Amino acid sequence: MNLNRPRLYIASQDDIRRGKVTDIYFIRTKKILEHKGLCDTRVRAELHVYSLPRGYEWGVFAGLEEALAILEGRDVNVYAVPEGTLFRPRAPLMIIEGRYCEFAELETPILGVLRHESSIATKAARIKLAAGEKAVLFFGLRALHPAIAPMADRAAYIGGCDAVSGALSEEALGLKPQGTMPHALIIVMGDPVEAWKAFDEVVEKDVARVALVDTFYDERYEALEAAKTLGRRLAAVRLDTPSSRRGNMRQIVEEVRWTLDIHGYNHVKIIVSGGLDEEKIKELRDLVDAFGVGTSIAFPPSIDISMDIVEVEKEGKWIPISKRGKLPGAKRLYRCKTLNDIITPWEQKSEPLCGDGSKARPLMKQYMERGKIVTELPSLKEIRDYVLEQLKDLSQSTPS
Repeated sequence: MNLNRPRLYIASQDDIRRGKVTDIYFIRTKKILEHKGLCDTRVRAELHVYSLPRGYEWGVFAGLEEALAILEGRDVNVYAVPEGTLFRPRAPLMIIEGRYCEFAELETPILGVLRHESSIATKAARIKLAAGEKAVLFFGLRALHPAIAPMADRAAYIGGCDAVSGALSEEALGLKPQGTMPHALIIVMGDPVEAWKAFDEVVEKDVARVALVDTFYDERYEALEAAKTLGRRLAAVRLDTPSSRRGNMRQIVEEVRWTLDIHGYNHVKIIVSGGLDEEKIKELRDLVDAFGVGTSIAFPPSIDISMDIVEVEKEGKWIPISKRGKLPGAKRLYRCKTLNDIITPWEQKSEPLCGDGSKARPLMKQYMERGKIVTELPSLKEIRDYVLEQLKDLSQSTPS
């Protein structure tokens, strides 16, 4: 019997950069323009978001580095706001300038990376804003195709997550993965106490001892048993209580905290994971020391970045043009303070004034000239720090 061999359905980096991962109508469009002798037409294509998901007032621009990697070597100029910039609808995020046929088939993969990373980073930022000073750990890889695990960890970290769980991300991103133990370890060993002891015995000493305390028995009981078993070595307990057993999660956490404290285990922190979003985190953040968040960040509402031609060059002049519903003409973005921005026509080079009379700060930078990177790209930590700085500005100006 001849059976088909299983395979992984993933595109290679070369497939993506060559424009093979695209919508077929871009390939047909390029063929038509080539046939009609219009492939040398130079355009300015603008990337922007005209509407955000319900309840969202801002997004986080992420994925710029990957977009530049896709465009590198193409004869185009690229201008963009820095990766990690918080933005409102209609803000210009990126401009691609060059012959349309030079990048036509790359629209699909460019929008793919920008939309996906921005969506994850935005949700992570909203979660981090809700958590305040409490740590947020991203545990969402099991909700995603494994081929994009480093991307998801990167976007979640940019958005403000304090750590990620992906083992590959240490090699790919330089992020030390964090994680405790799965229920599988406890079930295979047959006893929570034996599993906690084995973890303490085998796992490297620089890894925090965090006991999962909801596998077979009551969370309060298992938390106390874990504390008695590991003593001062126990850094935290993790509650991953399934929805069918949760009831009032706040009261469960209060019970665990009270029990640990009255038995002298005040040093043991509490981590909660499983089915968390912004509202649930706000309900628990005064009691919980850290949150493990997976699906809500990994599968967030979409930040629908679109790319539209807004100018065409004719006889050496740039002519504003756009489809209906979009503002014609390339634009620049200036900032007075976080999310207090000014949009101007591209040709207006003078910096506009803020309400207090000071000059607004230009956000658009040139990152690529004729396919070559011309601006130093920030580190992952620098991008995350930039996001957190803006979130701090928001939290100080907006009631929680």
